[in-house]
Amino acid sequence: MPHWFDIGINLPDKRLSLPDVIEHAVSKDVTGIILIGTDVQQSIEAHSIAQQFPKTLFSTAGIHPHNAKDAPSDYIQQLSQLASNNKIVAIGECGLDFNRNFSPPATQLRIFEQQLELACELQLPVYLHERDAFTEQLRLLKTYSSRLVGGVVHCFTGSIEQMEAYLELGFYIGITGWVCDPKRGESLREAVLRLPSDRMLLETDSPYLFPKTLKAKSRNNQPANIPHIAEFIANLRNQELQDLQQSCWQNTMDLFAIGANFEND
Repeated sequence: MPHWFDIGINLPDKRLSLPDVIEHAVSKDVTGIILIGTDVQQSIEAHSIAQQFPKTLFSTAGIHPHNAKDAPSDYIQQLSQLASNNKIVAIGECGLDFNRNFSPPATQLRIFEQQLELACELQLPVYLHERDAFTEQLRLLKTYSSRLVGGVVHCFTGSIEQMEAYLELGFYIGITGWVCDPKRGESLREAVLRLPSDRMLLETDSPYLFPKTLKAKSRNNQPANIPHIAEFIANLRNQELQDLQQSCWQNTMDLFAIGANFEND
C-alpha cells in the first residue's frame, strides 16, 4: 500500500535531531526519505546515516554546483565507489547555479557533465539542481538524455515552460513547500496545475523551506510535513488526496527502483 515519501532532506544538519526526526516522520506515515549528498564528504555521511535506518532512509551521492570548485581530483572515483551500494539511489545533487556563482560557471559545467557521464555509466538517475542557469542546464541534459535512466528536478520553482522542457526529456519534478508560499509560490502553483500526476514527486528540502501555511514553534522544516504539502497540492489541483499519494508513491518507486524495499508493507 502507498505511504508518503520525502525525496529530499539535508542530513547531517544540527537543526535535525536523529532519530527524532525519523520517528516523527514515520508517525505521519512518511515511511521513506532520501538524504541529499552535496559533496564527497556529505555523501559519505548521508550514506552512513542511511545504513543506520535501513527500513526508511536512502541517499544520493554527488557534488552540488556551489561545491564544484572544491571537488577533489578523484571525486568521480569516490562517488562511483560509494554508489556501488544499493542504498545510493541517484547521482547528485548536481547541476548548475549561476545565481551567486559560488563556483565559477566553467567549473560548474565541467563537474556537472562529469556527473552526468557517471550517472549514465552506473545507470542511476540524476538528482538535479538549477538556478538562473536553465538554458545551459537544458543543453547539457539534452546531450545526455538518451543515455540517462531518468532523474528528478529537485526543488523545482520555475515556470510552466521550463517544467514542460524537463518533462519532454522524461524527468520527474520535485515539489516542495515552496508551493504553499502565498507570494513566492505563485508561478509554481500555476506549473503544478499542469504537472502530470505520473511525473510528480514530493520533498521538503528539510530543514529549509518550511511551508508558510503551517504554524509551529520551530521553523525548521521536517519530512513529517510532507502530508501537509500534499494536502495543499491536492486542494490546489482539485485532486483526491489518496490519488495523489498513490501516484507520488509509485513515481518514487519507479524512478529510484526501490519498490522491493516496501513490498511487505
